[in-house]
Amino acid sequence: MLHYMATTPDTLARAIGERVRHERTTHGWTLDRLAEQAGVSRRMLVNVEQGSANPSVGTLLRLADALGVGLPALVEPPAQWTARVTRAGDGALLWRGDHGGRGVLVAGTEPPDVVELWDWTLAPGERHASEAHSAGTRELLQVLEGSVLVEVGDESHALDAGDALTFPGDVDHSYAHTHGSTARFSLCVFEPGVGHTRTPEAPHA
Repeated sequence: MLHYMATTPDTLARAIGERVRHERTTHGWTLDRLAEQAGVSRRMLVNVEQGSANPSVGTLLRLADALGVGLPALVEPPAQWTARVTRAGDGALLWRGDHGGRGVLVAGTEPPDVVELWDWTLAPGERHASEAHSAGTRELLQVLEGSVLVEVGDESHALDAGDALTFPGDVDHSYAHTHGSTARFSLCVFEPGVGHTRTPEAPHA
């Protein structure tokens, strides 16, 4: 069985760096080539490969898409397909809020049709904004505790515990928790056709 990598920030950063470097060299790409394809700065890419950066989820998605591997592949070592168990607390912590919120990638599938399963918590006042993902991406969200405001393009959806939402992930969107105790929701992201040629986007600010 294959488990996700250890979730301490330093260990996870090193694991991601090693996988990015492995995939880049497998492609025969230079640092400059991958930076251009992913739309990130060369400095950021160097820091990611050295395991000294704490890249945003958006940056990791850009790198995963450019390499054609999908985000789940960046947080685990290359391996043959087998059953995968992620024990409680062993997911990849890829987002930390200012007040204790967490975005944890707990499971994922291989390309070309990548599915990601996330466990999110948001403290009151926290908001996570996500730029549009690749064309065709779809997301499914269910609130487990508290309330969550989901903005999708120009639309806003107020969700309470038990409510669910299906929405396009290929437009700008965000998740926010404005009041009450900590909110928790489960998020599934479907990204089809990972590994197909994509047009590089502008670098992250």
